[in-house]
Amino acid sequence: MNPDFKVLMNHFECFSYIKGGWILRKAWKIYNKCYTDINTLQELCQKITQASLTSDAANDNHIAAEGVTEDSLNRLKGAVSFGYGLFHLCISMVPPNLLKIINLLGFPGDRLQGLASLMYASESKDMKAPLATLALLWYHTVVRPFFALDGSDTKAGLQEAKDILQKKEAAYPNSSLFMFFKGRIQRLEHKQQLYHLLIPVPTVELSLIMNAVWVYLMARCQINSALTSFHTALEFATDQREIQHVCLYEIGWCSMIEMNFKDAFESFERLKNESRWSQCYYAYLTAGKYHCVNTICVSVCGLIDGLTVCQGATGDVNGAQNVFKEVQKLFKRKNNQIEQFSVKKADRFRKQKPTKELCVLASIEVLYLWKALPNCSFTNLQHMSQACQEVDDSAVVGLKNLLLGAIHKCLGNSEDAVQFFQRAVKDELCRQHNLYIQPYACYELGCLLLENPQTVPRGKSLLLQAKEEFTGYDFENRLHVRIHAALASLREVVPQ
Repeated sequence: MNPDFKVLMNHFECFSYIKGGWILRKAWKIYNKCYTDINTLQELCQKITQASLTSDAANDNHIAAEGVTEDSLNRLKGAVSFGYGLFHLCISMVPPNLLKIINLLGFPGDRLQGLASLMYASESKDMKAPLATLALLWYHTVVRPFFALDGSDTKAGLQEAKDILQKKEAAYPNSSLFMFFKGRIQRLEHKQQLYHLLIPVPTVELSLIMNAVWVYLMARCQINSALTSFHTALEFATDQREIQHVCLYEIGWCSMIEMNFKDAFESFERLKNESRWSQCYYAYLTAGKYHCVNTICVSVCGLIDGLTVCQGATGDVNGAQNVFKEVQKLFKRKNNQIEQFSVKKADRFRKQKPTKELCVLASIEVLYLWKALPNCSFTNLQHMSQACQEVDDSAVVGLKNLLLGAIHKCLGNSEDAVQFFQRAVKDELCRQHNLYIQPYACYELGCLLLENPQTVPRGKSLLLQAKEEFTGYDFENRLHVRIHAALASLREVVPQ
């Protein structure tokens, strides 16, 4: 391409960003002024109402109050609060390295103010109330767990989301979106409920076996409830293609969480063929599952005899490699981190035939990066741990240790998790294949050390190391948001 043309294109792109930022700033100024003026008018109305007991005061304020009722102000504030709250909430989640610049340009980022404004809009009589409700559900069930805004507290936000659904469910009984969010809640909460459902059994050995089976079955029950909700939402959204794709995406992820790669393959295959969002990403997921469909089968074969796992090894390696080759052809958006990651990962399998172990490792890797491991049952986590241990490839030792650390963290084995994360941090070979492993391992290790008051300084040091010493790796902004949330929660506990 001609160098002068490149410079011209970069100039136009830069100009577009500046213009877009200027338009957003104008919109924010309008929202902010409207919100301030409405609050002033509401205060005036309250004063007039209080002073209406004296006729002189009522007469003096009659002109100011004429044409403006309290109900119309509340409705208007509901409309403005939607946009005002979204601005606050979205800007508060901008990566920290950009947040200071954005604040200097006049954009605020108060998360609590944003949530309060959206809640006001949700409970108002304005036409934007349903949109505000959906925005709150999206934040509590998608954003908070994905970006780990509450650290290791995976329960955070679920109760708020359940309360919102309970209030609004009667008004929208056949809403595909509300049914979708119901499924999200069921997917996120199923693991937390299991700790309270263990069965007391006389002997230790029998107790371990029975409780393992009970936990597995209850986890399956809750995930099945989530899948039922997503399938119901899919049926409700017969004429809404985008909502169908969102539901298919969640069905695929729930199937992956259960290591049911056959159903996951079918969902992602359909998305690859129908969705316009990122066919490259869906092709990568499909390729990984293509080989795993026939390589892993997990079942409970007995109660007293314990859990038995049946693993086959008859996957279609050639078919998987062909789909991995397709990933490169579908790579369209070069600035998209997800597509960049998919292409880099698929490139290795494109050049050499994938193995069962590496495909399974790739599936666990995606579960980890998308914060889905905490939703997996104890039994499946143990199977994943075993699958990772079976991988014997020097090129993925760092990734293997990172995933084993994350799995043991979910299983509650903090000491083992710390050891695996430490190995991942020290593995220099991973810099050649997976740049993100060391910063992510530093973050995970730091978060674990923050849980012990004696190791808080070391944990904080590791978080800062992950933030400042590494750059140019996959999903960097994503990790920065999580580090920022972890440091912010630390400042709340230990005031600086």
